[in-house]
Amino acid sequence: MIQYYKRKGERGAFSRKFGGNMKFDTELVGKIGSMALIDKKSNMLDYTLIARICQELIPGYIWVTSGAAETGRLDYIKRNGRELECSAEDAKTDYAAQGQSILMATYRQYTDSKYSLRQVLVEHQHFNDAAKREHLKNLLLRAKEQNAIPIINYNDAVSTEESRKFEIQSLKRNGEKVVECVDNDETAAQIACLVKAETLLILTSTEGIYKDSEDPSSLIEEISGKDVAEVLANITECENYCKGASRAGANGAKAKLEYIKDAVKIGTKVIIASARYSIKDILSGAAKATRIGVR
Repeated sequence: MIQYYKRKGERGAFSRKFGGNMKFDTELVGKIGSMALIDKKSNMLDYTLIARICQELIPGYIWVTSGAAETGRLDYIKRNGRELECSAEDAKTDYAAQGQSILMATYRQYTDSKYSLRQVLVEHQHFNDAAKREHLKNLLLRAKEQNAIPIINYNDAVSTEESRKFEIQSLKRNGEKVVECVDNDETAAQIACLVKAETLLILTSTEGIYKDSEDPSSLIEEISGKDVAEVLANITECENYCKGASRAGANGAKAKLEYIKDAVKIGTKVIIASARYSIKDILSGAAKATRIGVR
């Protein structure tokens, strides 16, 4: 059933019903998209937004951040007055390498100094190889005990599109289920599965999934069902409402819904919400969002 909550207080009630008595190894995997991180008016990172997010990051949270390539691009333009003059693939590589250091410095600046931060750059191979997958899982799960917060991004600086496609096609020929990590929505969903997260929070520039992207009142506040099969069917139904993407190269809301299905299958509750709300308000149900899972 796809439900639309209109009355005050119902979002909180729904939030409390999710999860049941299931056991999870990680409290939260969160992800923020590139467009949510950038202040469009000033054409730079939204430092106020990042500072607010960092104030809420604690051990037990795992944070997936996009934005390295766009941050690097804007920084390069600021310093040189123009964009890079090379192929799109090389430009993405160079921008990502430049932006990654800025992103991590910013997260470190605003996160409570009593916590350690750990940069983790992943590629598709870390999810498609059993030994690498286990190694990554143990790294992430150790962080909470060691008072540390992992900050994860896809390693665009060393992973080319051509080599990635070749490696993935080779895996598919063997009939294996393949994780592609084509964007950080998929990466975050796979991290949530890897560490068995109670909640997967995807922060975007919108409040969630809409029946009509041009009509803010059509926000779908709940995609639920009596069991996993029904939830998955309702997610697929909602994919039919999703058209387009927020920027060139992005996969859009439809892809988000497809990627989170693996997390839903293991009992993780998924929330897609606007980055302008605090994590606390989103998790408590005080903020509008699309909440997905078994009731």
